[in-house]
Amino acid sequence: MIENHLSLLIVVLPLLAAPIVAVLPNGRMPWSISTLVSWAVFAMACIQLINVSTGSVISYELGGWAPPWGIEYRIDAANALVALIVSGIAAVTLPYALKSVEQEIPKHQHSLFYAAFMLCFTGLLGITLTGDIFNLFVFLEISSLSSYALISLGKQRQALTASYQYLIMGTIGATFFIIGVGLLYAMTGTLNMMDLSQRLPELYEHRTIHTAFAFIMVGFALKLALFPLHLWLPNAYTYAPTVVTVFLAATATKVAVYVMLRVIFSVFGFTFIEDTPTDELFMILCVVGILMMSFYAIYQQDAKRLLAYSSVAQIGYMMLGIGIGSALGITATLVHLFNHALMKGALFMAIGAIVYQIGSSRIEHMQGLGKHMPWTFAAIVIGGLSLIGVPGTAGFISKWYLVLAAIEKQHWLIVIVILAGSLLAVIYVWKLVEVLYFKPADESGQTVSNQLTSRKEAPLMLLIPTWILVVANVYFGFNTELTVGTAEQAVKLLLPSMN
Repeated sequence: MIENHLSLLIVVLPLLAAPIVAVLPNGRMPWSISTLVSWAVFAMACIQLINVSTGSVISYELGGWAPPWGIEYRIDAANALVALIVSGIAAVTLPYALKSVEQEIPKHQHSLFYAAFMLCFTGLLGITLTGDIFNLFVFLEISSLSSYALISLGKQRQALTASYQYLIMGTIGATFFIIGVGLLYAMTGTLNMMDLSQRLPELYEHRTIHTAFAFIMVGFALKLALFPLHLWLPNAYTYAPTVVTVFLAATATKVAVYVMLRVIFSVFGFTFIEDTPTDELFMILCVVGILMMSFYAIYQQDAKRLLAYSSVAQIGYMMLGIGIGSALGITATLVHLFNHALMKGALFMAIGAIVYQIGSSRIEHMQGLGKHMPWTFAAIVIGGLSLIGVPGTAGFISKWYLVLAAIEKQHWLIVIVILAGSLLAVIYVWKLVEVLYFKPADESGQTVSNQLTSRKEAPLMLLIPTWILVVANVYFGFNTELTVGTAEQAVKLLLPSMN
């Protein structure tokens, strides 16, 4: 009986947990409930993915109202995979949060922090699973508003500026998106995505439909930080509490990429895209973004900011698959979406472990720490190798599929850019490795906290979640049944004409 309602429970459970956690006294109880909820949702997401792994589609009608009149949750291989990413990252991040939040956020704000985290979790899951485009906007606002609050809780005053900057740009993006949705509704009279996909083909020639598409694309390009609309992301990732950075870096942009995929291929359709310059525009922006943001990462003096610029470059890789516009390209996008969540989650967690020990993410403050924190250092090395795309890591699989997709379409410049981006990643990953292991520690007090007492390995509560993601980076570098298999199944549904 419960299994029939999994699609709803995955969203409702964290939503109900948020107000409960908010009224609990500050302490470990809010953390305990949030962690239990995240693991329950992760288990349900696993079951849901198994249920659709054969190519079937689950349609859940809310309130018994049949679509398109009622709100529908529609789950297939594509969004089941994204829901697994979101819930899995939350399930690993919350145990990590126990120590990290205690250090970085005042105790009197802990209950509200976990409540906002649960709301953000709810919003991202709702965006992923809903089959109603207006309902998607509602969940977008839930996740965005809670994200602004979470980012603002950072210890430095710049966190407030970063949160405000994200609020302004996020609001602009949401406004663009809802204008596009309004135009679609005015032309079709429906908000159900499947119903829209059936009604739009006869309206392809109308300028209003093209205008709606442009508004929706720009709106979500802002939300996913596609170059050059990425200005909010570096500050947000740098000054947010480490737990927030880990969660948002590994989930929020991935959900936004999924929405782009869903809107482009499921709602508007490949035929519509072929008649627009969307593919070419995406490829140009992605190529420039990959190269420029990788160069920016090299010159950063803060480890979190370095990884933030790297994230913008990696978003370019994901959108590059969409720009290529083939079955292999979309497969590469979905695989990299999954793998990047693992690699960037692991790297931010490892940097967070260093921040926990020395109170700073400045690179010059990390000199020589690699020898005193060997497990944390090893996590950074393996996560960095995956980010570069070294064989035997998850990052190699997704970049390999991207290269194959570019070769299939004879986009030789794209192949060169992918390889150049990997070489640039070698430089900024080596920058971290060099400082951590090959530079001597400055005994004069190079860190915010006392270096003599902080030069030791991070607590197990930080290391275990980090290493779960590190091991996953290696495991999915060899076993691609889940990632590539599910991505190929999703492409069959997203691009039926190409299979």
